[in-house]
Amino acid sequence: MPVSLPPALELFLDLLRCPTCRTRRLHPGRGVLRCPAGHTFDIARHGYAGLLTGSRATSGDDAAMVQARDRFLSTDTYAPIREVVADLAADAVSEQTTVVDVGCGTGYYLAGVLDQLPGACGLGLDTSVCALRSAARVHERAAAAAWDVFRPFPLASGVVDVVLDVFAPRNPAEFHRVLRPTGRLIVVRPTGRHLAELRGRLPGMVGIDPAKEQRLHRALDPYFEAAVTEQVEYTMPATGQEVLDLVGMTPSARHLSSADLTGDALLPDRVTVSVLATAYLPR
Repeated sequence: MPVSLPPALELFLDLLRCPTCRTRRLHPGRGVLRCPAGHTFDIARHGYAGLLTGSRATSGDDAAMVQARDRFLSTDTYAPIREVVADLAADAVSEQTTVVDVGCGTGYYLAGVLDQLPGACGLGLDTSVCALRSAARVHERAAAAAWDVFRPFPLASGVVDVVLDVFAPRNPAEFHRVLRPTGRLIVVRPTGRHLAELRGRLPGMVGIDPAKEQRLHRALDPYFEAAVTEQVEYTMPATGQEVLDLVGMTPSARHLSSADLTGDALLPDRVTVSVLATAYLPR
């Protein structure tokens, strides 16, 4: 039985463009989105649009990582980060605010922004089918689509009010293209202190490049200027399943064996959460 068009995805139809043609609008069909040239893209029964074409990215979160992310984020341990993201996004409100979350994962941060902006609609983009199944249901005004951040986005130019990039890869040129001149790019990234206690106990965890900030600013500077930066730093209890999920939801999970993650003796009592959240204005 064909899948009906999710209401949240319908809100984005005027903004979406065919990933193949790049300029033609997409229209709903029986379980698909279709452009006038005949290119079709399935709407999954879980509610997200499959817009990726050609070879598929393989770096998206797998089922175990998504389950760990769902469990950890449901504790709201990262709620202070989500609140700062929502506050920064509120500065870019328009008559009908559009928010695009690039590398959205399960949609946790997108939902937080939409909760704070009652008139806004959101679109989450991610390569992980497992994550998109959650993102498509995370909020009544949130749609989701399979897409790779490193490709030109399947969106018209100058139609987005807020682009979110939270712990995700970046495509500055595309961020700039799709944003309105009055829009905001919000980038969240870890500082060198983020999860330092865990990285000290688990050498297999992915490290944080000391030059990360310099590389970020070099990449964004041709397109954006920083408007405001907020630092979010606090400690969280390091107990049992929550800490295992915190490690298991990150790319570090691919570098650690199950033996690395067993044994409470390896875990510190508390872990530092430390991130920077910056709102950027288009140049």
